[in-house]
Amino acid sequence: MKRRDFLKYLGVGGAGFGLGFIFKEKTKPPGAKLIPYLIPPEDVVPGVANWYASLCTQCLAGCGILVRVMEGRAKKVEGNPLHPISKGRLCARGQASLQALYNPDRIKGPLKRSSPRGGGDFTEISWDEGLSILGRNMAELKASGQSEKLYFLAPTLRGHLDILIKDFMGAFGSPNYIQHELFQNRTLAFANTVSMGITSIPYYDIENTKYLLSFGADFSSTWLSPVNFSCGYGSMRQGGGGRGKLVSVEPRMSLTGANADEWVPVRPGAEGILALSIASEIIEKGYYRGPDISGWKALLSRYNPKDASGITDVSEEKIRAIAKEFAATRPSLAIGGENTASYQGGISNLVAVNILNHLAGNIGIKGGVIANPEVPGGMDFKNNMTGLMEGALAGNVKTLIVYNTNPFFTTPPSAKAKESLGKVPLIVSLSSFMDETTAMADLVLPSNTSFEDWGDDFAEPGVGKSVYTIMQPAVNPLFNTRGAGDTVLSLAKGIGGKVSDKLPWDSFADYLKSSWNDMYVKNKEMSASAATFDRFWEGLLKNGGWWGAASPTKKVFYVSKAAAEKHLEKSPSVFEGEEGKYPFYLILYPHSGHLDGRGHGSDATDACYRNYP
Repeated sequence: MKRRDFLKYLGVGGAGFGLGFIFKEKTKPPGAKLIPYLIPPEDVVPGVANWYASLCTQCLAGCGILVRVMEGRAKKVEGNPLHPISKGRLCARGQASLQALYNPDRIKGPLKRSSPRGGGDFTEISWDEGLSILGRNMAELKASGQSEKLYFLAPTLRGHLDILIKDFMGAFGSPNYIQHELFQNRTLAFANTVSMGITSIPYYDIENTKYLLSFGADFSSTWLSPVNFSCGYGSMRQGGGGRGKLVSVEPRMSLTGANADEWVPVRPGAEGILALSIASEIIEKGYYRGPDISGWKALLSRYNPKDASGITDVSEEKIRAIAKEFAATRPSLAIGGENTASYQGGISNLVAVNILNHLAGNIGIKGGVIANPEVPGGMDFKNNMTGLMEGALAGNVKTLIVYNTNPFFTTPPSAKAKESLGKVPLIVSLSSFMDETTAMADLVLPSNTSFEDWGDDFAEPGVGKSVYTIMQPAVNPLFNTRGAGDTVLSLAKGIGGKVSDKLPWDSFADYLKSSWNDMYVKNKEMSASAATFDRFWEGLLKNGGWWGAASPTKKVFYVSKAAAEKHLEKSPSVFEGEEGKYPFYLILYPHSGHLDGRGHGSDATDACYRNYP
């Protein structure tokens, strides 16, 4: 064999995944004609990488990323240094996210159940057949006046995919669009809404604070925006303004607690009582002199440090010392995390943390709690999994569309997800992996991964300014999958009538660009950044998104004593079982590598560890 022929064969063997998105060539299935690296298309330079700015979807932080693509294959993911959330950094899940793209367990095309539900037997079908089955079902619901019996269940979504699904469900005549996530920010958002009157999650300015008091907020690992907060924490510890102090209050020593100056162990469920006792000490010692001091003094008198010490297992001296330092250090900041929010009295605990920030004067200042601009869409507190379960048991759910969320795995046995959702006549999954919920589906219409799809995100929390991130496909779909947005638009076109009139676009890419054009026209700051929308769009794809200019917020907000009082608990959270028989507590928490154990997260990270020991 000649050396040239040998090198050609090697090139053929390495090109099995196709040339990718750059060259507009679809992935070649086994047996198709392959293009060797030695004879590439004219616009391909072997060994030269192309970088695409996009969005990491491994958690809700909304970090910007750069995807390295060579010969049509995504090779590496890094943080986008221009992005104000990630600032060029990326967590372990983000680094491992490529494993979701190449995971051999991905669903490779539409499937139809061919055995009793849950049996695990599926038959491959075409996209036309799959969309036809679902489309006919939805048309029958609408014709029979049962449009409200269509439910759409998704993870926490933001951006224009979220808006598209809302418009689709609204045009169809169903209000039942539900977002379900095992670890989400609903409790925090609700606590802020009822106590401070703000609907968006504020920015906790860890970078510029001098005294950080954390109640179970593991910001170094999973809380809200761990990459951004970790960067801020590094600046707080090593910045030019001097070394700040971190006090971590939690029953389990987290990664954040291990890096704290002081770790304060507290009885599980008593974090809110501890926060209120610190607030009571601030009032009693005269550290707060606001005009509403008399009201706060009356409210907080029953949470004095002496009584709270016996409830929280934190000494009276420690409570008084923390209160003195927290009130005297300027600026200071209190934050409440996942475990603090997930107890029976989670809302009360987070309201207590907000009270601390109010009494210490931390709201609306640099190094404290800063209001973020409102994000398009917003969080829905009305529709939830309980309504879906109850509706299914009552026979009011005829069709359920599930997209990338897994309630059969993430809900407790007491929720009886299998019993209730098993009564739904038609379950359709748009998920990318055969998880527990997808295995119970009647029809599977698999979606692209984030590396193969268009999308965007409106980061919440932001960084005191608007942060809108674009997601663009770095490679062509490896398998016979479609974007969830394209699936929704195909259904709208098939249903026709008001639904297709509301959503006339042929593809989600067209819908996304049209929506950004509307934002460009309406937003003066966007319009001023580029002379034409085409130039704006070009810069958007190049930079990975658009973020507003940093400017002091004009929004004034504070904690209302009357509003906060309605949501405060007088006692710590209650746990099942007698304390004498069950002296230990089981503390559950998300892991930085696995989060909630979903297939495209934990399996992807595991694969990364297996491949790169």
